[in-house]
Amino acid sequence: MASQPRRTAVSVSARDRFVDATAELLQRQGYAATGLAEITAAAGAPRGSLYFHFPQGKEQLGAEALTRSGARIARTLDAALESAPDAAGAMRAIVGALSARLQASGYELGCPIATAALEQTATSTRVREAAQDSFAHWLEILRVRLQADGREPAIAEEQAVFVLSAVEGALLLARTARSTRPLRVVSQQLAAYLSGPPGHFTRIE
Repeated sequence: MASQPRRTAVSVSARDRFVDATAELLQRQGYAATGLAEITAAAGAPRGSLYFHFPQGKEQLGAEALTRSGARIARTLDAALESAPDAAGAMRAIVGALSARLQASGYELGCPIATAALEQTATSTRVREAAQDSFAHWLEILRVRLQADGREPAIAEEQAVFVLSAVEGALLLARTARSTRPLRVVSQQLAAYLSGPPGHFTRIE
């Protein structure tokens, strides 16, 4: 009985290493280019334990990695939105943090969800749904803050879509151009836009 807690502790640690390693690899190179052997090497865990924790293989592991990455970004959003005096300031903080991380990674680490989502939308329901859930969570965080700043619920919801779409597009442009300029432009434009009247937005029916 004394050895059971030790096995449990090692088991949890190995599982986390697999998920974290997969999350970084997916962000860096996408789903298709990431193999189980590479994940095992990056995690520093036995190959057999991968199948123990993830009996459904790469798809299960990939979906869980995306969910964890999405949760991490959600915490970053929450922190920025809580600390900033307004939505415009929060946008500067959020985009600034993403820009710094992208530059520090040598333009290899863009959005942790987008690359895998684009690749697997048509081929893996599980991966697509994990990505969709993460995006939905981010949108809800943005919506709540925009609404708290005085926007009507429907306006806040659509502006959240607009903001996230702009940031995701800027990350893609910045990564391919190997320049933070697209992110700087989007940061400035979003801050100016969100500094305007709360209702200044054309709804799409």
